[in-house]
This record gives sequence, structure tokens and C-alpha cells, in this order.
Amino acid sequence: MNKHINKKGILVAALGALIGLSACVKDLDRRPTNITTSENILSSGESTKQALAKVYGAFALTGNEGPAGQGDVAGIDEGFSDFFRNFFNLQELCTDEAICTWSDDGLPDLHNLNWSSSNPFVKGLYYRSLYQIKLAVNFLELTESKASDPTIKQYRAEARFLRAFQYWIMMDLFGNPPMIDQQLGTGKVFPKQIQRADLFKHIESELKEIENDLAAPRTNEYGRADKAAAWALLSRMYLNAEVYTGTERYADAAEYAERVILSGYKLAEQYASLFRADNDVNNPETILAIGYDGINSKNWGGATFLVNGSTNADIQKTLGVNMGVDGGWGGNRATSALVAQFEGADKEDGRYLMDHRELNIQKVSDIMQGVWITKFRNVKSDGSAAKHNTFVDTDFPLFRLAEMYLNYAEASVRGKADASKGLEYFNRLRQRAYGNSNGAMRSISLDILLKERARELYWECLRRTDLIRFGKFTSGEYLWPWKGGIAEGRGVEDHYKLYPLPADDVQSNRNLKQNPKY
Repeated sequence: MNKHINKKGILVAALGALIGLSACVKDLDRRPTNITTSENILSSGESTKQALAKVYGAFALTGNEGPAGQGDVAGIDEGFSDFFRNFFNLQELCTDEAICTWSDDGLPDLHNLNWSSSNPFVKGLYYRSLYQIKLAVNFLELTESKASDPTIKQYRAEARFLRAFQYWIMMDLFGNPPMIDQQLGTGKVFPKQIQRADLFKHIESELKEIENDLAAPRTNEYGRADKAAAWALLSRMYLNAEVYTGTERYADAAEYAERVILSGYKLAEQYASLFRADNDVNNPETILAIGYDGINSKNWGGATFLVNGSTNADIQKTLGVNMGVDGGWGGNRATSALVAQFEGADKEDGRYLMDHRELNIQKVSDIMQGVWITKFRNVKSDGSAAKHNTFVDTDFPLFRLAEMYLNYAEASVRGKADASKGLEYFNRLRQRAYGNSNGAMRSISLDILLKERARELYWECLRRTDLIRFGKFTSGEYLWPWKGGIAEGRGVEDHYKLYPLPADDVQSNRNLKQNPKY
């Protein structure tokens, strides 16, 4: 297995991929600019793989030059158009796990839970996801004539998975997005809106339909989807099915989590190694990651944003921690609410990769107040340097085995899976965290489970989704510092459980109806 295919193959090929799809995705009445035809895309297996590279590469790249120039998404600063940067902002800054010092237009509104339909970061993720969906659709159109070829059939299944993943993003954050498919056509065509419950059924059907065409677990190249990735996405969806559709599916969440658990993925021995610059090598736990390379895939989002945005020279000096970047931007940190999830066991729990000088945040714009996160670093597991001291090598895990253990455990606590097995899976994570059996628990509750998800998965872009499922996100009974825009925190209206569709898209597409109260 070429463990570096995402960084030195799939991802790098995307820089010059044959689908030259740089376009303003706000213009959904036309196809992305395309300099290729189905004939030259299909002229060889390698050229088809390069075309697939653009579909994958759009997760880590923002344009065709990098780090800036010829951006994929018009109307937004290219660094802000990155998929991960916007995903992190919308999933983490609105929760107890992250807060930002920067006062960029619309950014403070995310932590204050007071955003509008013109928020640039809301628009950034919305249009980035639609762009990536259109890339997948275009690839599927170009390869349709050779869909029976075994290799192309697998490539098409992977493109369909990536499209399904982006539709999950749209369903989770926006609820009722426009639906773009291969029958949309060209010219002045306005995509129709799909309702959240119907989109859930569509994604579920799509993932089950492609299952047999995807590579077996742990047999595909690193950074490419396999059957386990599809199962992991299904498990995540089923865990939140009651939010999406009104009907719980916890038993299904457990079933698909266990498929992943039994498929050959293993927990990494050291938790911290999962978030270092060499986490693409000998990593048995990550099911699918966004690959980053400090030399070959430069952009101002992604892991470069994640690491640089969480530190600066003063923080590194204060902590005596090498984050692997020269200085840093001093933007993101956590509130005291994240520290509280560890309940005094921080020095024993190996997942406590954070520190602080002033725990409480009196002034949001002061990066020296709050909790500094050192989980993601741009150094290798042995402490040696990464390739670049600004642009980061560390890959970001979209799915890893630990989440599946927690999904099964939650289903068991909710009475929809085997209780003893759920406790066993839960304690496997505790044993790794403590390095021994001291962390094991004899019983677990939903409150304990939510805390464990914070301890295990913080800054992995799941917290907003988790808090909504547990009824905590907008509640006045569960508060964190600066929730709702005040230091002690406050509850907010329930319509903030969904982000609005961007106002300009609603205005231009008569088929779209805005989410309530926006």
C-alpha cells in the first residue's frame, strides 16, 4: 500500500487534474468550467484517476495555484473558502469547545450564536460543499459511458461517497439544501430544494448502493474511501436520525459502527500520534482523512489554519511546547467548559492536550486568556520537524475508529445495543487514555457519554452535532462561557440549531425556502 497517495498522488495530482473546475459555485445555473471531455478523461486509467484526484483534492485545496490565486469559490477570500476551515468554524466555534479572538466580519457571531443569512463563513461552507458536490457530479457524468469497467466502477463509487459526505454536511448544518444531481442539466436551471428527511433517505440509499463497489476495509490507498468509510458515515447519520427525520435509528447506528469495529481498523497505541505531522504513516485507526502536505498542497485553511490559528510565539514560549510552526496567528482556543469535561483527571488522561495561563476569558480578543489546545501539531511523532514551518503536514481525520466505539456505546446506553459490549468498547478508549485499566468504568450514562465524546473528539468537528442530539445546544440549562454573547452564557432560540441558507442564493433561486426565523 502506498501510504502517501493522498499527499503525493491523489492530492498533488489535483493541482493539475484534468477536470479544471475552477468556477463561482454561486452560479448554479451552469456547469463548472471544464477543459476536458469524456473521451480524453477516459483515454486511460491514469487520466481517470487524475480526474478523481480533483474530487478528493477539493477537500484540501482552495484553487488551482495555492495558497492563493484562481480560487474555486468566488465572492470570498480564498483562504476563507477552504472546506475544513469553514467546517471547523461552524461546528466548533458555536460550542463549548472553541472561541476565537479575531473580529472578522461575522466570526464573533458564531460563538455568540447570533449569525444571519449573510454571514460570510456560513456562505463559505455552503458554497464550498455545493462546489464539491458539483465536482463529483461532473466526474460521474464524464465516466458514465464506462461505468461497467471494474476500476472505473470503484472510482465512481468513491466519487458518490464524497458527494454523499457533502450532502450529509448540508443536511446536518443547513437542513433543506438545494439538490444537485446528474439530471440537473445545463443552462438557466435552478436546483430544487430537498427536505431534510428526504435527503437522509437519499444519502442512506446512495451509501448502501455503492457499498459493494468500494474497496474492502483497509485495502484502498491511504486517503481514499473504502467500505468502512461508508459504514462510518451511515453510523454517524443513524446516531442523529431523530434530529434529521424525527425517527430514532440507534440500533442501526450500533450495527454499522460494529461493522467498522470488526473490519480490521485498530486503535493507535498513542492518542497524540493521531494528530501529528506523520499521522499518514502506520496509522491503524483513521478510516478516512483529509491529507495535507506543507510543500505540495499549500492553502491558508485546513491543518495550516488549525495549527497556526491555535498558537503564537508567546503561547509556545509560555508552554514550552513546539507546535511546529514559526510563530502562529493567535486565534482559536477553548473555554473553561472543555477543561471541565476532564473532571480533575487531566494529568492522567493522555487526551488532555491543552494548557492555560488564565483559565477564564474576560476579554474574548485576548488570546492569552482561555485554554490553549495542543492536540494538533506540525511535528512528527518523534518530535522531529515537518516539511514546512508555516504550511502544515498534519492530516485531519474525518472518521476514525474511536468514534465508532462511542457510537455503539451510546446506542447501548439508549437501550438499542448490547450493554456489556457497549461498556467494553467505551472502556477500550479509557484504557488507552490512561495507559492502564484505571480509567475503566463499571457503568455509563448519557451524561458520561457526552463528556467522553468531548474528551476523545474535541476539535474534530462533531461537537455542535453532538450537543444538538443531546438537547444541549440552545438550552438555557447547559451553558458555557460566552454562549449567546455574554460571559456567563445564556440559552438561545432553537432556530439556531440550523444555519440559514445564504440570502443571496435564496434570492436568486425561486425554488428555495429559507429556514425559519432567518
